[in-house]
Amino acid sequence: MESIFEFVATNEFWLGLAAIVGSLILVPLAVLVFFYGGLWLQAYVSDAHTSLASLLGMSLRQVDPRIVVAAKILGRQAGLDSKTDESMRTERLEAHILAGGDLTRVVRALVESRRAGITLDFDQACAIDLAGRDVLDAVRTNVFPKVIDCPDRAEGADKMISGIAKDGVELLVRARVTVRTNLGQLIGGATEQTIIARVGQGIVSSIGAAETYSVVLASPEIIAEGLLAGGLESNTSFFIVSIDIADIDVGRNIGARLRSEQAAADMRTAQASAEARSANAIARRQEMKAKITFERSQKLLAEAEIPKAIGVALVAGSMASRPNNSLRIVNPVPVVTLPVIL
Repeated sequence: MESIFEFVATNEFWLGLAAIVGSLILVPLAVLVFFYGGLWLQAYVSDAHTSLASLLGMSLRQVDPRIVVAAKILGRQAGLDSKTDESMRTERLEAHILAGGDLTRVVRALVESRRAGITLDFDQACAIDLAGRDVLDAVRTNVFPKVIDCPDRAEGADKMISGIAKDGVELLVRARVTVRTNLGQLIGGATEQTIIARVGQGIVSSIGAAETYSVVLASPEIIAEGLLAGGLESNTSFFIVSIDIADIDVGRNIGARLRSEQAAADMRTAQASAEARSANAIARRQEMKAKITFERSQKLLAEAEIPKAIGVALVAGSMASRPNNSLRIVNPVPVVTLPVIL
């Protein structure tokens, strides 16, 4: 027991203990420096301070620390990550990645919006990104307006919107809508497809309200004015900058074709009615022929009764033969009613 205390009191014990403690501290520190030293130094010299413990924690939480450090450096150099503004703290950047967002595009969108003088904070940019919208493209569209083809070119280069004027002539129109992103309504706002659908509806309505197709051909701006008055940008993610009629062509004369088809249908109806009347007349004619035949048969039957009546009169002595082969009545006999001979 005394030997143990004597050993503890010696310098060798304390040196060994110091070596053990030092190894427990220095070995993990060396590992941290080996894996994260370069990344930490990069953040340090860029004034985007990130501790080694934070870098280790990111790796343990399955977050790539290089993305976070790069975002902090970009934000610091652009003036987004200041000492007074804690919106881009390391924890918040890491939380956006854990939520499934694209941190790099969010920070780049913030940098571009700041340089363009567009109001966009970190929380709004993160919300837009997590909503599935491309926040960087939205900022760029706000700076550089985007042109939307109506109808969409993806549906076919020759596809056009068809409208029919009151005179029945078809007009084929292709429009181009210049828009800017409305960042305030980007979340929940309608997309480009809604703009295309509304433009198509407005074109059809504007052409349909024209008395003749020549009016629209002479003043295509009638269509653009009608579209702008229709509130195309309502509840969408865009501001309408302008609407231009890129192309307009004359199509088919739908009214003439409809009138021709109606005339053909009326003619077929009249022919059917005439054929019905003709069939009725033919049937009536056959009925009359049958009636004539019946009456003739009745006449023949009546004529056949005459010789029979004469024979009965001769036998009864009511009639006698004259020299000239004519008959005369000797004794009156009851009147015999004979059938009427036609």
